[in-house]
This record gives sequence, structure tokens and C-alpha cells, in this order.
Amino acid sequence: MFEIRLLVPEDRVEPVSDALEALDALSVSVEDADAQTDAEQALFGEPGMPPPKDGWQRSRVIALFAQESDAREAATLLSAQDFFADCQVLEISEVAEQDWVRLTQSQFAPVEITPDFWIVPTWHEPPAAARHVIRLDPGLAFGTGTHPTTRMCLRWIARQAAPLGRVLDYGCGSGILAIGASRYGASEIDAVDIDEAAVQSTLQNATANAAALQAGLPTQAQGVYGTVLANILATPLKVLAPLLCAHVAPGGSLVLAGILERQADELKAAYAPYLALSVADTEDGWILMTAQRASA
Repeated sequence: MFEIRLLVPEDRVEPVSDALEALDALSVSVEDADAQTDAEQALFGEPGMPPPKDGWQRSRVIALFAQESDAREAATLLSAQDFFADCQVLEISEVAEQDWVRLTQSQFAPVEITPDFWIVPTWHEPPAAARHVIRLDPGLAFGTGTHPTTRMCLRWIARQAAPLGRVLDYGCGSGILAIGASRYGASEIDAVDIDEAAVQSTLQNATANAAALQAGLPTQAQGVYGTVLANILATPLKVLAPLLCAHVAPGGSLVLAGILERQADELKAAYAPYLALSVADTEDGWILMTAQRASA
């Protein structure tokens, strides 16, 4: 396979990408051309929502083609278009043959949550300092410990001095938070998700980690819990405010993630009729918000 690398201004990313797709590119990706430099720009978006921008001020557009002739023809046709003004063909090169399984695995190293709590793929040995380990490989369900929202939730779990009690993981994804709660002594765990694939992923990961929990659809969540965890996104978290708060037992904790720093006030307002949220942690533009219900 062969790839074209282009340097494209932000306002030309969409027409250039559309043209590449029309020219039968196998894939088109967009990267920040200034990544890993002082000029790097952070763009935050939410899954299922339109991207905040089509690209960066200086975007690198990479298109993959099956044949070198297709790649060169695409570059020639693009260069003749008016919308390609201020764009630049950086290179056309052959994609080297690789062991894609090994390459993928190399991108997932053990993830430190705290110095003694680690997320470790099955092809790695746990670090010597790891006292608490979750074995988790990348899969279809969200949550492998690499995202700031997941790490903040797990850090919160690890740092609790009081018992977690009965735990609800609402929107469990891979089940990583539920498994983390089991590592830190939760007495009972319900992990629920609207996606059947996530439920199955949670059950498989729980078995692999010898974690005792129940997983199912949201109707499985019944009664009140000492700890309610929800690492979803800001919009569904606002909709779920009355439901999630109703599951928090007297003296219990509510832990919310999937929230950008700029969304803090929206979440506080949505939960104000039920519980008083505050920011408990922050990482890379994301925040963890928590609340505690007064004891009876």
C-alpha cells in the first residue's frame, strides 16, 4: 500500500478529505502537523457528536491507496484544483510491511493509576511495584485505562479510606471501574450498560480478573449504593441526574467523569436539585466531579 502525506490549512481539510475519498482512498486521517511541539493545539470532542473543527491550523492529511499509481494520480488531480491552493504534497511513500498484531500491542503498555495500582495488558508482566493489577486488553468496549477520565475514576477508587460498600458502575463499558472497585474491597457490584456488547465485555473481563460482580442492562440497577460511578459524557450525565442521584445511599458517594473543564457549571446546575457536585480531580482538560449524600 502507498500513502500520500499532505500539509493542509484548517479551512481546506474538509474539501481535501472529501476529494481523497472520492478518489478511492482506502482511508483518510487528519493529524495536527504541529503535534509534539510548542504550537500543538488541543481539540476536545465527544463521541457521536460533530467534531469541534475539521482540523488544526496546520493539518497533516494522510491518505492510503492500494497502488502507487493511484496515489500519484490522486496527488496530480488534487494539485490542479482551486481548493488545493496553499496546500502541499509532502510525500508519497510505500507503507512498510509490518506485524500489525505486534505493532498494536506495542502501543499499549502498562498504565499506572497509582504507584501500586496498574492496568496491564495480558502480553506484559506487571511492574514489580504493582500490588493491585487489572488485566485488560484493548477491545470494542470503552475503557482500557489510557483515557484521563478512566484514570481519574480509578485513582478516586484507590484513594478512598472509607469502604466503597455496594457499588454501581453505570455505563460500565469494559467493566474496568467495576473491576477496580472489586480490587479495593467493594462488598457487591452491579455493572450496567445500554450496550449488550459492553455487558459481555464486562463479564469476560471480570472472569479474567477473578472479580465478583453482576453485569446487565440498566434495569439491573436496583436500590441504593454506597458508591455510584458513571464515566459517560456530559450530555447523558445531565439527563441521568435524577436517576443516578436516587441510587446514592445516605452517606454514599457519587462519582462522575467524561466531563470537560468547560462543562463543570452545566453539571453543577443539572445536579443541584439533588446533590452538590464539586471538582475532585483534573487531567488534560477533563475533570472528575463528586458529591456525597448526607448520612441519615
